[in-house]
Amino acid sequence: MKEIISGNIVDIRNKKIFSGSVTVSDGKIEKVDKSGREDEVLPYILPGFIDAHVHIESSMLVPSEFARLAVVHGTVATISDPHEIANVCGVAGVKYMIENGKTVPFKFHFGAPSCVPATTFETAGAALDSDAVGTLLQSDDIFYLSEMMNFPGVLNNDPEVIKKIELSKKTGKPVDGHAPGLMGEEAIQYINAGISTDHECFTEEEALHKLKHGMKILIREGSAARNFEALINLLNDYENEMMFCSDDKHPDSLVQGHIDALCRRARAKGIDVFKILKAACINPVEHYKMRTGLLNEGDPADFIVCKDLINFTVSATYIDGIKVAEGGKSLLSPSRATIINHFNCNEKKPEDFRVKASGSSIRIMHALDGQLITTSSVEDAVIKDGFLVSSTSKDVLKITVVNRYENPKPSVAFIRNFGLQSGAIASSVAHDSHNIIAVGVDDESICEAVNLIIQHKGGISVADVGNAEINRVLSLPVAGLMSNENGYEVAMQYTEMDLAAKSLGCGLAAPYMTLSFMVLLVIPKLKLSDKGLFDGEKFAFTELSL
Repeated sequence: MKEIISGNIVDIRNKKIFSGSVTVSDGKIEKVDKSGREDEVLPYILPGFIDAHVHIESSMLVPSEFARLAVVHGTVATISDPHEIANVCGVAGVKYMIENGKTVPFKFHFGAPSCVPATTFETAGAALDSDAVGTLLQSDDIFYLSEMMNFPGVLNNDPEVIKKIELSKKTGKPVDGHAPGLMGEEAIQYINAGISTDHECFTEEEALHKLKHGMKILIREGSAARNFEALINLLNDYENEMMFCSDDKHPDSLVQGHIDALCRRARAKGIDVFKILKAACINPVEHYKMRTGLLNEGDPADFIVCKDLINFTVSATYIDGIKVAEGGKSLLSPSRATIINHFNCNEKKPEDFRVKASGSSIRIMHALDGQLITTSSVEDAVIKDGFLVSSTSKDVLKITVVNRYENPKPSVAFIRNFGLQSGAIASSVAHDSHNIIAVGVDDESICEAVNLIIQHKGGISVADVGNAEINRVLSLPVAGLMSNENGYEVAMQYTEMDLAAKSLGCGLAAPYMTLSFMVLLVIPKLKLSDKGLFDGEKFAFTELSL
């Protein structure tokens, strides 16, 4: 059956726009007819948007539900790193994501996780050695070696790390990078090892240095880490070397927008529309050799129809010739996914979170709104009855990580900038090993928030012993990371959880997303694992008390 869609054809490569039509037959583009000049009254037909680096798990949705929400915004494909679920369930988790993704007409392109576990300084649910990674890379369902976070391993020629990179090279599949703040000769060495991209640059200087030495740079704008403003001007001079990505995006913000929002913001800054669309539509497809059409005759019919090229309001989205979204509504049907998980710990008691004072000062983590990095300070401890306690007046709160795979004593430290005045919040989304992380004012509230998650074998929670009505949990039974429910309903529940956390005094834009990165040891400066407080600059454990 043929379908003809008329409008303005956007030829991104040649930087031209024509009025005309696209003929679709059997899922392919049979003909592109460029019949006349651009007519601003007509809608615009262009290749679909690509998220060039995203962890689907961070949306708290399984791939099929992520797709339902993303197509509304014109996203037709993703470069997806499944290392979150791999850290919990291993190769079985990667295969789960691939198979669930195949249940919908959306083009997921998964990578082979390169760093599972991310470090040896935490407890993960699984490990993928070079043999397991090599087997994954042989699959036609795997398109690249996902972010090589262990940049010290690259710089020190760690045999396992180098073997994974070489295996990817042999298959002709690119290697993604992850090296925040790496500059100078070390950055050059990292790039020369075969690392092709980085999505972690947080300054223009860093991104420019890496671009000049052959790296592709991704402009990231997620729910917590946001680097658009710092990097977007580089697109003026590096249109062939840049892409857009979200990295980690919670369900409520996915409902609001995706790559379309980055295009809109870039356009508002006066950047050439063809340069924007190159980053949003073309560059990822070419770099990763994606199975995604680019509006050429003979291509898969993956394209979108937009009202204009300023706001990028998507009227319709097509994937393999199937209309999957129209007029702001998803045409993909919701489905209840099967469950895979790895959760094996007992409920806790308030006294499990008490820490005896062994010095007069403590190291304090400082969360930064919109960033994955932290800063730190050493300050006088607040001590009560011989135990270290939180201080709301100083905005120094207790933070804890609970091993979800075994039953050792929780690790405890202190953190600033969460701003809670009472209660606690907790999450089993805790990058990258996904143990349970919680921050709170008192041990009883922390314990309640943690136990709510243990009872549901995964989720995000909020609790307050002084106001039990606020106690609630958003259940995430799929690997303790994702819901198997309707994505739009999950987004609504997440909004409620976000508001509840903020009602306790948290001023962060995305409390749960920020919380989830306070255990990401590979990003400095001071983080907490289930085994203790960790100095990300020295890459070693450090003492809480001084």
